[in-house]
Amino acid sequence: MKDFYLLDTKVENIFINEFMPQAPGDYIKVYIYGLMHAQHGMSLSDKMFAQQLGLSEKKVQDAWGYWEKQGLVNRTFYSHNGGAGVNVEYISQKALMYGMSAEAVDESPEGEHHENLLGDEAVKTLLGHVEQVLGRSISSSELLRITGWVKDDGIAPEIVSFAFDYCVQKGKTSIKYIESVVKSWHSEGLDTVDKINEHLQDSDERFYRYKRILQALGFHRNATEAETKMMDHWFDDMGFSMDKVLEACGKTTGISNPNFSYVNKVLENWSESSEKTGADVNEEKVSMGLLNKYYEYLRQKADKEAGQRTEQVYKVIPRVRDIDNEIQSIGAKLSKALLMGEERSKGIPMRRKMETLQEERAVLLTENNFEVDFTDIKYKCSKCNDTGITDLGERCTCVPDRMKEAAAWGKNMK
Repeated sequence: MKDFYLLDTKVENIFINEFMPQAPGDYIKVYIYGLMHAQHGMSLSDKMFAQQLGLSEKKVQDAWGYWEKQGLVNRTFYSHNGGAGVNVEYISQKALMYGMSAEAVDESPEGEHHENLLGDEAVKTLLGHVEQVLGRSISSSELLRITGWVKDDGIAPEIVSFAFDYCVQKGKTSIKYIESVVKSWHSEGLDTVDKINEHLQDSDERFYRYKRILQALGFHRNATEAETKMMDHWFDDMGFSMDKVLEACGKTTGISNPNFSYVNKVLENWSESSEKTGADVNEEKVSMGLLNKYYEYLRQKADKEAGQRTEQVYKVIPRVRDIDNEIQSIGAKLSKALLMGEERSKGIPMRRKMETLQEERAVLLTENNFEVDFTDIKYKCSKCNDTGITDLGERCTCVPDRMKEAAAWGKNMK
């Protein structure tokens, strides 16, 4: 252990400056913790990651998906004990940007290398895209089914990728349904995305627009002819983006009967205002710098409030403070046990002790009329934890509302 703690983990400045500032904190923990183990030839499963970092396995898997989308890691799926495993390969950004030689390090669960079921880079990219589109990790059976379309049926990966985009946009996420679409296109000889686009023409894109707007207004029906003409006018003549139209739909929450005429009036007013100022109709009114500062303020506020609630609990139930300190101490010992290779002999009893303490903590809180999650950090937006970026690395739906709040907050700060 003494030798291990004298080692260093190299983190590229490109990561620190370009990727770290906008990444969720838990994802940064996964990246750096994995980098340390990979650089020193050690391996961890997602389950072990979750235990050591205090995260859920899904959060760890989502973190890998996020970093893969950012281009910092590659994931290789493989068959393992009847299920699916994954190897994570870190990519040198310095080598990519400047052409400098750098060896990629590989973090393989249990130190084993297995046959790669993906076949080539295109299929690996496909599977990563599928997870992003579905918003979840794919199961081993789904993995083998999707790769089967490519390997057994000879369908191009880009066609499968396009099919997932197309079906999910239409609200169809069943693998069986998507398979029927993929094979239907294949049987019709639609072997390129261009041919599929010609086949679908423009109707499906507009269908998606109509459906999305109707949902935003709380309608579960098809659009009328008059409504479709009005929506086409918003996009084709007035030049609004989907985000801006949905923002206008959000204005109807304050009225008793949401309707298209109200949304149309909002968009007309915005269009007239943009013409007077010469600004683009879709231009954001708050700078990203101010928005990021506001998000930071919200996170700090949530953290401070959680600390205050925790102190409140400590005053009423002093035993909870002791439990929290003991849990923290056990967590540190667990990390040392893992590094010393004593996971089985010492790790299991310590995890059981930690679970017992957590159960005792929960009972003490409820017996004293506190919610179990009373001391947890409670963010304003649970989707992005007040970062503006979801687990998939996409812009969160809360951004429009936060931009309005940031504008008022910025004025008060002056």
